[in-house]
Amino acid sequence: MKAIDMSSDEFLQELEKTKKFTDKVCKQFGWVYNPNEEVNEGVIMGLARNKMLYGKRFCPCFMVEEIEGKFKSVDDRICPCKPAIEKEIPNEGKCHCGIFCTPEYAKTHEH
Repeated sequence: MKAIDMSSDEFLQELEKTKKFTDKVCKQFGWVYNPNEEVNEGVIMGLARNKMLYGKRFCPCFMVEEIEGKFKSVDDRICPCKPAIEKEIPNEGKCHCGIFCTPEYAKTHEH
């Protein structure tokens, strides 16, 4: 696996693209970011890193493995993942990683 320099221009550009991507996801689904900025920052960095390593924005909270020359993650967790869209956010108010939340969840979990 290649090492990623998190201060490189390449990573910073991918980080910026990933931030735009997560903004778009929020808008598309009517979600908001977690009120805890550290959660969002960590997940966005993980998504950017996975995009650079594997070519897809695999959820950073689940293992990614190589099967028959292709990268796969547990439950095929590519952001925004199906379990988050169908179960986690409607039922719990947030996705497993915690970055995407319902506005109601975010209001009740503000610091």
